[in-house]
Amino acid sequence: MQLMENYPACEYLLVLEPHEALRNTITEIKKSFAEKFEHPPAAYSKPHITLARFRQYELAEQRIVARLKPLIAASDSFLVELEDYGSFPTHTIYINVKTKTQLTTLVKSMRPLQRLMKMNEEHKPHFITEPHLTIARKLLPWQYEKGWLEYSHGHFSGKFMAEQVLLLRKRLHEKRYETAYRFQLLHERQETVQATLF
Repeated sequence: MQLMENYPACEYLLVLEPHEALRNTITEIKKSFAEKFEHPPAAYSKPHITLARFRQYELAEQRIVARLKPLIAASDSFLVELEDYGSFPTHTIYINVKTKTQLTTLVKSMRPLQRLMKMNEEHKPHFITEPHLTIARKLLPWQYEKGWLEYSHGHFSGKFMAEQVLLLRKRLHEKRYETAYRFQLLHERQETVQATLF
């Protein structure tokens, strides 16, 4: 364990990303929120749906990728439908994910890897139970109240095919995440083939 601590630790996210046209539309909504409610971070983060987040030493990344690959490949690609807005009171405004079943099934399939994703007792992986696409988070009370007053009556509709899961990495001193790996949803079941004697 001492050896691991000499390596850099990173923040990781496993996410679904909408197609480019939908990403651009949501980016404009985030920029508009950032300007109107004086919350610059809303404009910086790329639109995505987080499936899991964890902190781990970079040294463990290849093992995590190798273990995640067959798990994610076993899932079908699926349609994600987004509709209107929701909020986590006092701090976050987001776009609702209307189709949750396949998404939460995908998240559940990753849970067996939580020991590998756990850096230490303080840093355990967090698997999303309420999938959503964030517009703005870590809001001040006034930003949330005024923002939610406006967005709670707003309408939004969009859909995209989830065909890959991105692993995003950010070293602790860095500001932005970069894509470390793209996993394909391939519907490749891991068949256990029984050997025949004849």
